[in-house]
Amino acid sequence: MNEINAAIIEDEFPAARLLNKMIQEIRPEWKITVIPGTIEEAVKWFEKNPHPHILFLDIQLNDGDSFLFIEQAKPKSMIVFTTAYDEYAVRAFTVNSIDYLLKPISKKKTE
Repeated sequence: MNEINAAIIEDEFPAARLLNKMIQEIRPEWKITVIPGTIEEAVKWFEKNPHPHILFLDIQLNDGDSFLFIEQAKPKSMIVFTTAYDEYAVRAFTVNSIDYLLKPISKKKTE
């Protein structure tokens, strides 16, 4: 079985840590990278590293919304949006997203 690489882009460290823990509990075989939660830092990371298979992406980042990140980085990853805002759901599915998780994320949704 091929190793799955996942990444989390989240501007709130406690939320990133919690999501990382939840994913590790469900998929301990996945390799997860937490990327800094700004568009600028995330774009730089994507320029220098292989794109993960799955990207857990907060919509509201410190320096703008993640749609700007998508325009700039052009991630080849499947995207799972993680956000407290439901008004972005329709727009989220116009990009390469496979799910839309509303915060606070619970284990019921992830199982």
